[in-house]
Amino acid sequence: MELAPTLTSQTIQNRVREVGINPNYWYPVAWADRLQPGKILPVMVWQQAIAVYRDINGQLHALEDACPHKGVALHQGKVQGDNLVCPYHGWQFNRNGKCVNIPYLPEGQKLPCAQAASYPVQEKYNIIWVFPSNSNLAENTPLPDVPEYEHPDWLLVPIPAHFQAHFSICNENTMDVFHGFLHQDLQGWFDPVLLNLHQNERSVQAKYQVSYQGWMTKFLGFSEHGNQVTTRTISINYEYPHYRSSIEGVSSIYLMRLPVGMTETKSFSLLFLKVGLPKWMLKRIKPQLSQMIWRFLFKKFLDQDIEMIESEQRTYLANPGRRYVEINPAIIALQRLIVGQYEEFMQQSRKLSNSSRNHQKEK
Repeated sequence: MELAPTLTSQTIQNRVREVGINPNYWYPVAWADRLQPGKILPVMVWQQAIAVYRDINGQLHALEDACPHKGVALHQGKVQGDNLVCPYHGWQFNRNGKCVNIPYLPEGQKLPCAQAASYPVQEKYNIIWVFPSNSNLAENTPLPDVPEYEHPDWLLVPIPAHFQAHFSICNENTMDVFHGFLHQDLQGWFDPVLLNLHQNERSVQAKYQVSYQGWMTKFLGFSEHGNQVTTRTISINYEYPHYRSSIEGVSSIYLMRLPVGMTETKSFSLLFLKVGLPKWMLKRIKPQLSQMIWRFLFKKFLDQDIEMIESEQRTYLANPGRRYVEINPAIIALQRLIVGQYEEFMQQSRKLSNSSRNHQKEK
């Protein structure tokens, strides 16, 4: 559905700051190279505590981070073979969460029906992904497509981010190109214009025209002459629950969102650039250049965004009834989508619950 890109005053529906996620998608939880074989990592996906671990063969598994015996956090235990061992009594759980051994039970005695929830888990793009809800949907739910990954023409800059804010506030920041005013001291973009806008039940696509000027513009490949104003088109695609943003084939960024809880969000982002260096030189210095660009350039942009995002969250918590006005229709479309996805999941959950109750009555 095409929407008018006109900037008109609309009242924000504060409900978007309270809704949960639709968990029937893949969510990023960690950088894959940070988890070694035999190690366990505690993660949180929308208030669900999950223990992700690699077995001795390097395979990933994910179990509910609570022992079904006493509720102790399983991530405090250890990996034995491809099983996870609770630190309290040594109960062992296999990759499916089934109790397979209790060290103090006599040999041959039947084990209790102790079952920890298990979750689909995989790794791609050096990111560990967990599917926190209906595992039957996981196989047919794709991960974001990142064609630039490992392509020799692109420089990859991984960007970690941690926000003390609801995921809707973080997502609005990404969709809102008009906040270039915030970054003016960093040679950010200016004179933004919303060109067009589309929305369906799963995505919002927006195109903006923006201008750049300065040495950074030339270094990042946005223009041949940094002292001249260059106008580019930014294409933003929010495919629930993640983002892809690109600038006319010269840069792309993929923001993989992890809603941790009501006031906490993480991102595992992949920025791709075509910098103005010979390929032979780029190949030699890619890791060092990637770190330098992140630390001395883009981290400054992110730090400014985090300050604004967390300020917005604090103000909302202090007075949830305060009314706000928005003029960017892309933000309103994004809010509709976030609320709609949550309502869709809740409606599906109610249907499943009613079906289960009816099935029990028939028995």
